[in-house]
Amino acid sequence: MTEPLTNWLIENGRIVDPAQRIDGVGRLLICNGRIAKFDPADGDLPPILQRVDATGLIVAPGLVDLEAELGEPGVEEDETIASGTLAALAGGFTSVACTANTDPPIDSATAVEFVRQKAARADRCRVFVVGCVSKGRNGEELAEIGSLVDAGAIALSDSPRPVQNTALLRRALEYCLMFDRPILDRPEVPSLTRGGVMHEGLTQLVLGLGPIPSEAEDLATARDLRLIETTGGRLHLSSISTAGSVELVRRSKARGTPVTVSARVTNLCFDDSHLRSFDANYKVNPPLRDRLHIDTCIEAIVDGTIDAITTGHQPRALEKKMQELDEVPFGVTSLDTALSLIITKFILPGVLSWNRAIELLATNPARVLGLDAGTLKPGAPADVVLIDPNENWTVEPQQLFSRNHNTPLLGTPLTGRARTVWVGGEQKFSR
Repeated sequence: MTEPLTNWLIENGRIVDPAQRIDGVGRLLICNGRIAKFDPADGDLPPILQRVDATGLIVAPGLVDLEAELGEPGVEEDETIASGTLAALAGGFTSVACTANTDPPIDSATAVEFVRQKAARADRCRVFVVGCVSKGRNGEELAEIGSLVDAGAIALSDSPRPVQNTALLRRALEYCLMFDRPILDRPEVPSLTRGGVMHEGLTQLVLGLGPIPSEAEDLATARDLRLIETTGGRLHLSSISTAGSVELVRRSKARGTPVTVSARVTNLCFDDSHLRSFDANYKVNPPLRDRLHIDTCIEAIVDGTIDAITTGHQPRALEKKMQELDEVPFGVTSLDTALSLIITKFILPGVLSWNRAIELLATNPARVLGLDAGTLKPGAPADVVLIDPNENWTVEPQQLFSRNHNTPLLGTPLTGRARTVWVGGEQKFSR
């Protein structure tokens, strides 16, 4: 027999909910796993509840990540669903969309069901499965999209591999209109990036590493935007990183194109000069760009051109990162640290307000996926995070919950992190 859910009253915290334009100190009542009321009167409180004093803390909707690799099936040496979802909770994320680049890829109803069952057993944050656009992620033949949706796929994507077959992507966009599911595409022209290690530029020339030119992203972004305008399909451009892509998106949105885009926290916080250290943890794709591209992307997250910030969580086993830089796989673990990076690099310096940051990390990602999440409106599932905006901590392996610790942040002091997390009204994590 299932035990009844605890009723909670979170008091004295600064409640930030961009979806309702709420930003102020108040009380939040959680009853039966759902948000019950904002600032309830004492007479409206149930007789049995647990009070939480959130003085000095931010009370926000649980964060939502659009792209995280959870390893299973087949890549358990990098991450497991159990470890990845625990890392998500530690980072304040209550919902995670897991990518389809597993082994085998998530291109069948059976694969979708496998991930959902593993996530249910782990019983931590919510896991939403992203199915493949193409069979085997090979870009040659459409996956059985109808079967994937029926099995519970929330979106379709071959990421981190781009859908380079334009005809296939167009058919997928048209087909997905029947199911009202978005396609998440990472814009890149693979023929221009093959063998590349880092952003093409002065630092790359000095280091003598293979180039990844910004034009490879710009050209693919232009194609994707044109396909959205032609088909009317739901296409989200994930992980844009160049000034050219930002400008293309800005112009397209001005024409009324219903495109949404995201950028990875790593690409917003570090530039290509960090690879002078030859630290393999700075090898990510899209690559760390130079300051011109980064500053343009930051302007775009401030003015609304970029809709969401993602973690780009790609954990890699230690032995995979202990190779020559041109052989090392791309990827960094970031679910644990993404929120703290945003607080340290953008909120505290005044680049982003708390309202805009929660919009980028929770409200908008939920809208992209069509989830009943990212808000504290009455009746919504009680996915809530308490954030201590002033806690100073240093990133150390013992403080990270991901299976692997391939992050350049080890030893780095950060400010702010998630304190307590509820999923569906159940307290799933607390420090």
